[in-house]
Amino acid sequence: MDRLPKCEANYVPLTPLTFLKRAAMVYAKRTSVIYGRTRFTWRLTYDRCLRLASSLRALNIVKNDVVSVLAPNVPAMYEMHFAVPMAGAILNTINTRLDAKTVANILKHSEAKIFFVDYEYVPLARDALRLIAESSMPLVVVIDDVDSPTKVRLGELEYEQLVSSGDPRFVPNEVQDEWDPIALNYTSGTTSAPKGVVYSHRGAYLSTLSLILGWEMGSAPVYLWSLPMFHCNGWTFTWGVAARGGTNVCMRNTTAQEMYASIALHKVTHMCCAPIVFNILLEAKPNERVAIATPVEVLTGGAPPPAALLEKIEKLGFHVVHAYGLTEATGPALVCEWQAQWNQLPRQEQAKIKARQGISILTLSDVDVKDLDTMQSVPRDGKTMGEIVLRGSSIMKGYFKDEQATSKAFHKGWFVTGDVGVIHPDGYLEIKDRSKDVIISGGENISSVELEAVLYHHPSVLEAAVVAMPHPRWGESPCAFVALKKDSSGVTKDDILAHFQKNVARFMMPKKVHFMEALPKNANGKIQKFELRVLAKTLVVTESNELPKRKSSTQVNRGSQPTHYRDQPHEQILAMSRL
Repeated sequence: MDRLPKCEANYVPLTPLTFLKRAAMVYAKRTSVIYGRTRFTWRLTYDRCLRLASSLRALNIVKNDVVSVLAPNVPAMYEMHFAVPMAGAILNTINTRLDAKTVANILKHSEAKIFFVDYEYVPLARDALRLIAESSMPLVVVIDDVDSPTKVRLGELEYEQLVSSGDPRFVPNEVQDEWDPIALNYTSGTTSAPKGVVYSHRGAYLSTLSLILGWEMGSAPVYLWSLPMFHCNGWTFTWGVAARGGTNVCMRNTTAQEMYASIALHKVTHMCCAPIVFNILLEAKPNERVAIATPVEVLTGGAPPPAALLEKIEKLGFHVVHAYGLTEATGPALVCEWQAQWNQLPRQEQAKIKARQGISILTLSDVDVKDLDTMQSVPRDGKTMGEIVLRGSSIMKGYFKDEQATSKAFHKGWFVTGDVGVIHPDGYLEIKDRSKDVIISGGENISSVELEAVLYHHPSVLEAAVVAMPHPRWGESPCAFVALKKDSSGVTKDDILAHFQKNVARFMMPKKVHFMEALPKNANGKIQKFELRVLAKTLVVTESNELPKRKSSTQVNRGSQPTHYRDQPHEQILAMSRL
């Protein structure tokens, strides 16, 4: 058998670019993109991508050059996920919520040769480009609105001009090595400078297949782009929708009115989003809402969604599947795959199970929860906490131009996520915290995520976060930060504490509750706990203002939580909650 040939007939490098070519042949007349009044078919999308790839080559883009883009979820952003690698280049999608300094740093670090800028972000791009030395200035191309052109210019080149002038007979770059890079995505840098995460063609291809299989995405889905495409290339669904011959419903703004209207008008079947989008949908005004006739499949990830939030959103007509991932894992790495026997449980219990991160996608070789000192797996008791570690083909190639960080991330054959979790007896994993967010009070490990879940069960709480604060006796104790819903001005700190007293053991009780109009967030709308930790240090707790002892004899099982994860050396590794 060793003499059997490996040749072009039986071995082809894996790349998601094949999904578009197939879609153009098999689903040629099927609608590929909807954006306002604009409609494209898969044949036309393929043609436009070929033309753009041709124009990129004419602009002297060669293999492994970086092409950056600053744009919302518009057709051009979607097309570049294929056109840029078809030209042999590497796509770098930049978070549109970043400041000019960070955008400039990304352009410089990535050594971008071309910078595509949507007309809406021309002011941000202009400020960023002013911070770049002339020697490293990329060629700038403005993306005008294909649906209603504005004629805004930042340079001489415009996106649709490049498409129209390109060659539709262009022969795309042939991927010789599936380990070649296809995308460069930067973490948001909430705890350190942004790191450039490099994806391979192989990793992107396998991760895409794993997610459309794991989510059971059938043929011809109608996919609403409520998740930014700059998030891990839209969690690979930029390529995945093409693989299923689906329709991409593009949106410039993720507002409640536009989401509800798009769902009703285009009969949306699938969408992805962070839990913060649930609040947008739930807080929609009556005139913004539209009744959902057919359940919409929703894949959510990022910060662990509280069970109470999942329960509320499903009542509106959304069927939620929870995922967990990281930029470094090409997006979702675990999915809470549903089991039929759980359908018999009460809705509240179902919501608790759905809040788990679940089991590995098919691409991963293995996932575990370990004590990093011994690399021993924790017991599968749903209580003992350890570090979540992964390995498999969907893990990044490494950090661009950062060998030290890459070496630190890959620890003894595993990728260390920086997240703390448990494994339940059924094998399903559940995140309990970030390594640095575990609160160690009197030797007990307290999960801030668990306390936040309790807060979200309070009917007046809109946003919540719990962090450690100094304590004279216990070393540190939980401090709760809360943003209330509108018309909840009568809610007091005592109300919040009374809610905690009914739901958690005394040792887990926050010693402080601090109200804010809105919690601080990073560029992706994720709550900035490091800012809250700084604020918590200014809120002094004395033993005189301790809560009175609770009279109830109810005891909560604390479980076995022996390790203090705050001191782990890998806490800087950024998980999806830091995207």
